[in-house]
Amino acid sequence: MKIHGRHYRTIWLDDDGWGVIVIDQTRLPFHFETVRLATAEAAAHAIRHMTVRGAPLIGATAAYGVALALRVDASDAALEQALALLGATRPTAVNLHWALARMRERLIGLPEAERVGAAYAEAGAICDEDVALCRAIGEHGLGVIREIAEKKPAGEPVNILTHCNAGWLATVDWGTALAPIYLAHDAGIPVHVWVDETRPRNQGAALSAYELGSHGVPHAVIVDNAGGHLMQHGQVDMVIVGTDRTTATGDVANKIGTYLKALAAKDNGVPFYVALPSPTIDWRLADGLKEIPIEERAGREVTHLFGQGEDGSTGFFQVAAPGSPACNPAFDVTPARLVTGLITERGIAPASAEGLARLFPEMTSGVAA
Repeated sequence: MKIHGRHYRTIWLDDDGWGVIVIDQTRLPFHFETVRLATAEAAAHAIRHMTVRGAPLIGATAAYGVALALRVDASDAALEQALALLGATRPTAVNLHWALARMRERLIGLPEAERVGAAYAEAGAICDEDVALCRAIGEHGLGVIREIAEKKPAGEPVNILTHCNAGWLATVDWGTALAPIYLAHDAGIPVHVWVDETRPRNQGAALSAYELGSHGVPHAVIVDNAGGHLMQHGQVDMVIVGTDRTTATGDVANKIGTYLKALAAKDNGVPFYVALPSPTIDWRLADGLKEIPIEERAGREVTHLFGQGEDGSTGFFQVAAPGSPACNPAFDVTPARLVTGLITERGIAPASAEGLARLFPEMTSGVAA
């Protein structure tokens, strides 16, 4: 995607061919800054502290983190240490563990002298594949938006509600939930996006709005609790969100608050879609509520907000009563029964074991049911 007329991915190699550059998402939307990662520890810190976030981008960053580790020591012990370090950063996003398992499988049987080059090549392949997957998700989701548009009066926009940020900043490029929106906008289909602010870190207000505005997509930021009201008054044609982990049966873990949007959508007859690349599916799991680990983050994310003052300075501001403790689960699970469809790179599947099996038969032999 483009920022100030220049094409960016969210992660790329520095000019020296080994350092890894990422966009510092903790500084957006007020400052566009990049960070150079030179060690596996730096990559782990970037994931843990959400310099990078979004399940696909977390996986890509972890893959490059392995490559950075092997530059220092390419032994089996160092490889396993790097995998453990990076694997412990974020528990919910399954792409992280998928990418690390893929890196291990690619590297463990190689001579040490060949591992660094192979690690960088594999990490690069993971990034390129993610771009292709997200573009394909966009194409399949575009069909849904076009179908809704054809049923509306000419020129009336398709009103789409999204939660958190599942755009290009959450992936390597294009995004998942926002990819169909970008393609629809570029195809001349009128769209308008309701952007949930997405407390506590405001990924919607800070990141999705930043993306959409940069691309020229009409949108408006809303408070998290406004979605149900808009649905009741016919102002939402569809909901589309991303996911950090989806079970083999179609249960969806996504940013906290997604479940409430799905309930409101169900009650108001609004289609609720989830966009995801196949590496986000955890084929081992059948019951999202019981089996998906939910990350608990620091209470400070609830009690303090990052923002820009009227004088242009940026910083953290306390918004909760001093001394009050805070609970901060980062994700919730939306049961498959509330999901209209899963938009994947191979097409749209019902949120069920049978639906996913039809699209991914090679993955579903002997999985949880």
